[in-house]
Amino acid sequence: MHLLGPLLLLLLLLGSAEPRRGPRSKAVERSARGHVRGKGRPGVTRRQTEECKEYMEAGEKYLDCQDRQLTTVKQDWPKDIHHLLLARNKIQVLRDNMFAQFTQLKSLDLQQNRISMVEDGAFSGLTQLTTLLLQHNEMTTASEEALLPLPRLTYLRLYDNPWSCLCPLDSLIRKLQLPANRNLGNYAKCAEPLSLKGQKLKKLNVDLLCEEDKRPETGDGRRPKPPPKIKKPEATSMCHTYIFPRPLLDCSNKDLNSIPSDLPSDIVKMDLSNNNIKHLKPKQFLLSKDLKLLNLSSNSLHHIDTGAFAGLLYLRELDLSNNSLHYFQYSVLEDLYFLRKLSLDNNPWFCDYNIHYLIYWLKHHPGVHYTGLICSEPQEFRGWRVVDYVKTYNGECPKDKQTEGTDTGQGAQGGSENEAQEVLADMGEGQGEILPQPLKKKVPNTFEIIRLS
Repeated sequence: MHLLGPLLLLLLLLGSAEPRRGPRSKAVERSARGHVRGKGRPGVTRRQTEECKEYMEAGEKYLDCQDRQLTTVKQDWPKDIHHLLLARNKIQVLRDNMFAQFTQLKSLDLQQNRISMVEDGAFSGLTQLTTLLLQHNEMTTASEEALLPLPRLTYLRLYDNPWSCLCPLDSLIRKLQLPANRNLGNYAKCAEPLSLKGQKLKKLNVDLLCEEDKRPETGDGRRPKPPPKIKKPEATSMCHTYIFPRPLLDCSNKDLNSIPSDLPSDIVKMDLSNNNIKHLKPKQFLLSKDLKLLNLSSNSLHHIDTGAFAGLLYLRELDLSNNSLHYFQYSVLEDLYFLRKLSLDNNPWFCDYNIHYLIYWLKHHPGVHYTGLICSEPQEFRGWRVVDYVKTYNGECPKDKQTEGTDTGQGAQGGSENEAQEVLADMGEGQGEILPQPLKKKVPNTFEIIRLS
């Protein structure tokens, strides 16, 4: 019994001490969890790597790492990729062997970074590379040595870099100017010296480069520099250029007020939707001869000049939906020989004599699938199909002035209405106030032939 008393006292003391250790144990748990998170930091790196989108298309593997704030490539990226997209990151220097692990690479997109220096061995190991995009960077000089590891290179973009056209650039320019390299370095221009500013590298007299180095220096030992000029960003610098799987210039949602003047000539698709382009002027797409799809939707577009689509011989799809178009001027569509799809939805089409040209053109191009031709004005025709309005309009011509055999009100199928429309079209531009007229009745012959039996 004497021993039992102290034992009970000891048990009570241990029980009272347990709550004090409770909070301490929770703190330990919290710190332990924090320690686990710290150990998980390599997992964060994996998640950042996983942000790059990996996908297959046409049997080839793409790794899309665009807009990731990257300053270099990651060593844990898959090495069997064929196309690496690194546009719009923060890469400043291309180091030797930077891409050597990607031995199967066919295209490398480095546009819109901050690249100012390319070491001679930066592209070592890329023996399969055919396409290299370096436009919209800060490169002033580079050597031919950097391109030597690329025996299959057929497509190189260097424009919108501040090239310093002096002696160090000599070897690169000579390579670009070889007849076999017709797709290397197109549109790249000199930024300095002042005497060569604006000249294309492809057409530059190479002998002038080193002569510029011999120009007299100023008293402080430096060559005089041109006065600083604030560079206004080119419109295409704001756009995203994609080469694979198809060449695409994405200028949507860039607050553009006009068509960019420096459009690439080899673009197949061009997206200019959701801007503020209100007027299309003649020959603005003249250099984009390979264009097959043009999206101009949602621009508040209200006027298209004759010749605006000049040069777009191969255009297949044209999207003009969600604009402010009332009608097309005569011959606006005449350059679109192979158009197959025309989107005209959500435009306030005005159903009067001006709308006839559009229907006339569509009837003579039955292979064009079009949508959205509904009258908005005037009130009496609102909601009508434009083609139905045109039938009614022509059907109201007085009978005594119609051509013999004209099927009144069925002009969509009859050949005589087409003839009448051709007469209207022949009026040309500037005859808008003259209403469409049917062909005049033929004057009967003044003599009669009688067959004698």
